[in-house]
Amino acid sequence: MASTSKKTTPSPPCCDPTTPAPPPIRRDATSSSSLVPQDWTVPSADRRPVVDSLPEPSKTASGTKTVIPVMLRAQTSHPLDPLSAAEISVAVATVRAAGATPELRDSMRFIEVVLFEPDKHVVALADAYFFPPFQPSLLPRSKGGPIIPTKLPPRRARLVVYNKRSNETSLWIVELSEVHAATRGGHHRGKVISSQVVPDVQPPMDAVEYAECEAVVKDFPPFREAMKKRGIEDMDLLMVDAWCVGYHSDADAPSRRLAKPLIFCRTESDCPMENGYARPVEGIHVLVDMQNMRVIEFEDRKLVPLPPADPLRNYTPGETRGGVDRSDVKPLQIIQPEGPSFRVNGHYVEWQKWNFRIGFTPREGLVIHSVAYVDGSRGRRPLAHRLSFVEMVVPYGDPNEPHYRKNAFDAGEDGLGKNAHSLKKGCDCLGFIKYFDAHFTNFTGGIETIENCVCLHEEDHGILWKHQDWRTGLAEVRRSRRLTVSFICTVANYEYGFFWHFYQESYILYYFCTYSPNVDLSEDGKIEAEVKLTGILSLGALQPGETRKYGTTIAPGLYAPVHQHFFVARMDMAVDCRPGEAFNQVVEVNVEVEKPGEKNVHNNAFYAKETLLRSELEAMRACNPQTARHWIVRNTRTVNRTGQLTGYKLVPGSNCLPLAGSEAKFLRRAAFLNHNLWVTPYTHGEMFPGGEFPNQNPRVDEGLATWVKQNRPLEETDIVLWYVFGITHVPRLEDWPVMPVERLGFMLMPHGFFNCSPAVDVPPSTCELDAKDNDVKDNGVTPKPLQNGVLAKL
Repeated sequence: MASTSKKTTPSPPCCDPTTPAPPPIRRDATSSSSLVPQDWTVPSADRRPVVDSLPEPSKTASGTKTVIPVMLRAQTSHPLDPLSAAEISVAVATVRAAGATPELRDSMRFIEVVLFEPDKHVVALADAYFFPPFQPSLLPRSKGGPIIPTKLPPRRARLVVYNKRSNETSLWIVELSEVHAATRGGHHRGKVISSQVVPDVQPPMDAVEYAECEAVVKDFPPFREAMKKRGIEDMDLLMVDAWCVGYHSDADAPSRRLAKPLIFCRTESDCPMENGYARPVEGIHVLVDMQNMRVIEFEDRKLVPLPPADPLRNYTPGETRGGVDRSDVKPLQIIQPEGPSFRVNGHYVEWQKWNFRIGFTPREGLVIHSVAYVDGSRGRRPLAHRLSFVEMVVPYGDPNEPHYRKNAFDAGEDGLGKNAHSLKKGCDCLGFIKYFDAHFTNFTGGIETIENCVCLHEEDHGILWKHQDWRTGLAEVRRSRRLTVSFICTVANYEYGFFWHFYQESYILYYFCTYSPNVDLSEDGKIEAEVKLTGILSLGALQPGETRKYGTTIAPGLYAPVHQHFFVARMDMAVDCRPGEAFNQVVEVNVEVEKPGEKNVHNNAFYAKETLLRSELEAMRACNPQTARHWIVRNTRTVNRTGQLTGYKLVPGSNCLPLAGSEAKFLRRAAFLNHNLWVTPYTHGEMFPGGEFPNQNPRVDEGLATWVKQNRPLEETDIVLWYVFGITHVPRLEDWPVMPVERLGFMLMPHGFFNCSPAVDVPPSTCELDAKDNDVKDNGVTPKPLQNGVLAKL
């Protein structure tokens, strides 16, 4: 992933609060100096040179060493920066060169090349001396003074390689030096640190395989004959979507790399934007050996007529309902004449009092690293080490062929990041936008770049807070602004948008829109995670006069099966924890009604009851809106001004659990869906709730549901939250031909983290000054202001 300077516009520095807040009280005996916020924006011409060693610290008159506040960089890439295109090339070349024979090297297929993320102490070292936020207090100290590093360890790449000849999957770790990372010609190589074959697994599918599968099926003679029976002569009209087979029986075992395609047919071959999903071809059974790329099973089981061409199937301009687009939509422009309030240095982002790093992987897509809030004299207060979406599962509720097999693991079987879009200004994002590119390896080891893959921009979010004194009529109001980081991906027919929103009012809200993830940061300390779902329904064909109770009839001969969408957010928390500290715990809060009696003589009493989740098995929890259930991650050693432990709470949005029976085959791989919340202590390697390779995985002893059987203690540790949230989609006619966005998500909100509202220092907006010029007149007459009724009475 790359951050290009040409996409960045200089922005004014943020304002720090003029009144420092009282420092938090820490219950441990240790202390460290607080971070003094500074304007660290570095013009490209003034960036520090790359050096191999650092100067010795100067000595005072007493002979003691002084602290070096900012160290010269030994690397140009932060340890958490995504791999560059050059680094990916070197990693691929290194692994390919390690092949013992030409045949072995030629059979290598590169599923994934990602950054091998270093230990947290390496990240702390980088953030202390080499990269923003330049916070030396993060590092441990010795009796002789601070530990002064000379340089960071080399970056490493992690590769998932599939051997097409032997059907084996292997994992490789390659070390990349500064010289190797800068090499583009391939003359220098990295160093192989380790390699191992992982038995009995199948890695995710690749877009190259999907394209080859479509060509193989179209060229298969029995398939062509079956299409002729349905009146299809032109193979260019056909769309063959390869789906992973999942695991339903021993026939799906990972000893073979398999796919079962779904078939669709367009009506016009010269219309590239036609909605081909409007005509599913059913009654055909096809099984493809993806290793050797050949059809190994084919059966024309039932002649189901093609649905007629629906006149409402298309969604391009001029082809929508009525054939005429709306003409009364006026332009809406987002203007920031002084530029944005955020600042970007590489992948490091500062906005208001937030700062974090942006990452990206082929599997998860957007990753948010090192989230912290600068809180006046308290300095930089960490909230989370790492935030991402690690899996999503879409099970269908129709027991008929082929729909019962539609149980996609879109992250583990395909990859959310690999299916991301190049975003376009003015459509996917509005306002002053900072884009980040993403680099991947393709199936054969080449480099592919998605330009403008991640979008960073500010949004107006309505009223932040307001109060009007009814006696005087005087009012104070502030508008809310949020910082949004997002990307959007397409997996076959669906789009998903993933968003992280950072707010001025100290919460993190995550929304999920089908196939489009966003992150919003707010000025008030909240973080919202949001997923937005949109795209085209996966349909089935009906016989004339037929209806099915497992779906909704959308058009003549077409129905949309009921289904669910589930998403898993992994949050490696660090609430008020400095590097090396593991002082977090999780408390569940339920609102309970007081029993009638002496304590509740008016029968109106209720209260919030807290329960500490002491171990992993106790922390397998479900949402309960009847008790306003939520969970708080607390620091066990830090209190606020009232003596309460500081914390951040996870506030669920709308949610659901799987509706399939407990013996459903897909739940064998997706046991993590049975609870909305899981909590584990941080363990390196525990990244994906269904295990690293869920494709065709028959085993039940992998992933989150197995890890928690250790029942590790959680009372004071490095906490990882796994939040599972979903939506049950009963399709509507209004979801056709393209589904309006459905939103889903949750919030991370401060709970005793601050001593008061962190949003009270947000200045008034300038909109009041321009209000007179923008007042809408009715019939050309400016409306007269109304006198305040209370003032008139007084």
